[in-house]
Order: sequence, then C-alpha cells, then structure tokens
Amino acid sequence: MSWQIERPPGSRVRRTNDDHVTVPLRLSRNEEHATDAELSLTLVEVEHLHAALCRALDGHSAPARARVPYVRGVVAHRRSHGRSRVADT
Repeated sequence: MSWQIERPPGSRVRRTNDDHVTVPLRLSRNEEHATDAELSLTLVEVEHLHAALCRALDGHSAPARARVPYVRGVVAHRRSHGRSRVADT
C-alpha cells in the first residue's frame, strides 16, 4: 500500500481571515483518490517553509515546461546582486 500527496489541479493556496495560509492537498492510496484535505500553516510556518524551499531550489533552473512565477526571477536577480538572502531556519 502506498500513499501519494499532491496538490489538486486548479487549487489555490489562500490566506484565511485568522492569518493562516491553507494549502489544498489530495491524498490517494494505491493510485485511487482517497480524500481532499488542507494543510493550514501559520505565517511563521509559511516563512520557514518558503525559506526551506528557496534553499532546495537554489542554483537549479526551473523545468522548461514550467510556468515560473515572476517572484522566482526577482529573488534570483536580487540574490545574484547580493541584495537578498534567505535566512537559515
């Protein structure tokens, strides 16, 4: 038995009224849809996750078929000019 967790197609990460960020998730077991759920993170947790993801992507180009959000290019440009750093968590 294997579980998979992925973002449902067309889902959007959103900020809630209580200053949390929710990430929609789809859970599947043995390649069959089991349920949809949301990961709820505080703003501090989001910042730590953001920093960890930036470190994981550092120095790697986005796949050619990916639609890269504009912010990634801005962060890469600033980092290459020594104006932005991602803090260690």
